[in-house]
Amino acid sequence: MNRQLSIINSEHHEHQQLSRHHAGGIGSRFWPMSTAEKPKQFLDVLGTGKTLLQQTVHRFRNIVPTENIYIVTSTNYQQLVLEQIPELTPGQILLEPCMRNTAPCIAYAAWKINNLNPEANIVVAPSDHLITDESQFGRVIQTGLSFTKTTDTLLTLGMKPHRPDTGYGYIQADETEHRSILSPRTPFPIHPVKAFKEKPNRETAEQYLDEGSYYWNSGIFIWSAHSIIKAIRVYVPEIAKIFDRDEEAFYPENEQAFINENFPTCPKVSIDYGIMERAVNIFVLPADFGWSDLGTWGSLWEKRKHSHDGNTVVGSGVHLFECSDTIVNVPNERPMVLQGLEDYIVAEANGILLVCRKKEEQRIKDFRKQVTLQNH
Repeated sequence: MNRQLSIINSEHHEHQQLSRHHAGGIGSRFWPMSTAEKPKQFLDVLGTGKTLLQQTVHRFRNIVPTENIYIVTSTNYQQLVLEQIPELTPGQILLEPCMRNTAPCIAYAAWKINNLNPEANIVVAPSDHLITDESQFGRVIQTGLSFTKTTDTLLTLGMKPHRPDTGYGYIQADETEHRSILSPRTPFPIHPVKAFKEKPNRETAEQYLDEGSYYWNSGIFIWSAHSIIKAIRVYVPEIAKIFDRDEEAFYPENEQAFINENFPTCPKVSIDYGIMERAVNIFVLPADFGWSDLGTWGSLWEKRKHSHDGNTVVGSGVHLFECSDTIVNVPNERPMVLQGLEDYIVAEANGILLVCRKKEEQRIKDFRKQVTLQNH
């Protein structure tokens, strides 16, 4: 087996890389298009003909062999994953019986991968992010893999901020010269992490942008199986004890029964809170490859191609008159005429039509709750 894994990885027997993707969130801010039954990672939100999950897997197939791609998801989504990524075997889809946040999710994948190859080097990536410069992404990932292959470190990718965004957490890098790492094996500088910062207010975000050593927290990680398992045992031992319980748990014939019984007993802990904010061997690799977590309709509007008046439309039957800076997402067969909208979201899916000002989109989760309550 190849030694790099992507949990969604590359090189051959002497260097195993793996890639792991998490495909379990419900994307409620993209309602009504994204639902609990079919979240945004399983949708073609960009109108490209590929879902976000399909784009993510395709991106990593340029870095790692397909057999080294693993997807962690809910048991509810197993069939969706197999339908959208038919080249994966059932053994490459790790099924969570319930949601327990990202630390147990990553631990499950790490123990499974370690059982396959203790020398594995792992990339962890969300399944629902947009990356527009995939060549640069590949170069950054290979730099990170080279770094973590030879160091006992936990590496996160920090995205260079282009605006004072209050919707992201930030990573503060220690960019003092004697602490940064730059070598032929790491053509991009890698810095120790000084601090993780919660989502800031506008004034603080502007300060971060001006200072220049703060980066958006992308949720993309690179580490060896050895390093992440060691960190879990130190910082969240209650999770490690569960996965250390049975040496034969990750044999194919035992795995799902073990997970179904033991995974629900894991505490709900995020990887950021459980490990990244506490460990001492955390580094950040600053990067800029057209990243967005596509967390809102507004961020989707920013990334889609626009007409001359700022509109972006998915839906062949849509006709706009005197509209500007508006995003429309409706089924292709649906005729629709819109007039006089400025800076709006118009989305129709699953029998629901949403018309909402972009500046009010933070209320969409509340709209969804109210509609759901009324329909049950």
